[in-house]
Amino acid sequence: MRVIAGAARGRALRGPRGAATRPTSARVRAALFSLLEARGAAFDRVLDLFAGTGALAIEALSRGAQEAVFVEQSRAACMAIERNLVALGLRERARVICGALPSALARVPTGPYTLIFIDPPYAARVEELFARLGTSGMLAPATIVVYEHDRRVTPPMRCGVLALTLSRTYGDSTISLYQALEGN
Repeated sequence: MRVIAGAARGRALRGPRGAATRPTSARVRAALFSLLEARGAAFDRVLDLFAGTGALAIEALSRGAQEAVFVEQSRAACMAIERNLVALGLRERARVICGALPSALARVPTGPYTLIFIDPPYAARVEELFARLGTSGMLAPATIVVYEHDRRVTPPMRCGVLALTLSRTYGDSTISLYQALEGN
């Protein structure tokens, strides 16, 4: 697995041993960042929930994000993210929080974030997490929330203050983009 674009383009990313994490494929990451750039997404402050290998937020950092916060439950994955950040020279712009969601949101630095990645295990339910994001001060009107899920899952049209704006399927993965509803 490699960083696709930006300052760290082509550099290798290492994941934890075993099959406990499901990294977003290079094809899906390339398509996702193309979608985000076409929509004018800001990569200023990035929050990566269920970070796994950290590939999504590391890609954003490589493309110019000023800050990224990674939240992951697996200690092995947190250590892999830390190693990747150090190896790529991105450690000073990142924070890794090892803890289970949604309770780990209490340890996330105050928002708002311009881009939030949610890439849970495909069987996970995310409604409570989406609702907490909407009441946590982590969202700004222009925040884009990226939810990666199994293609067989129908994403909710609305979840709290977030509304689905776009879904694209790539193989077994679907990328669904959300933004806060007007007036929230």
